[in-house]
Amino acid sequence: MATPQELLTQAQNAYHQLMTGKLAKVVVDQNGERVEFNATNSGKLLSYIQSLQDQIAGTRSNRPMRPFF
Repeated sequence: MATPQELLTQAQNAYHQLMTGKLAKVVVDQNGERVEFNATNSGKLLSYIQSLQDQIAGTRSNRPMRPFF
């Protein structure tokens, strides 16, 4: 199984290739899951990259903030 750092590197490479028009449009992973990338869902890929970066850094930036009284 890939480490979070390896996944981050792969995702960053995929984003670069997507933005430069070199990425395969459909990818099937080792679990048989089909993933389709295109320019309209590049934001999801960026969110995935950010979540991996947060995981590596040990932070969770997408949790809702809750006031404490």
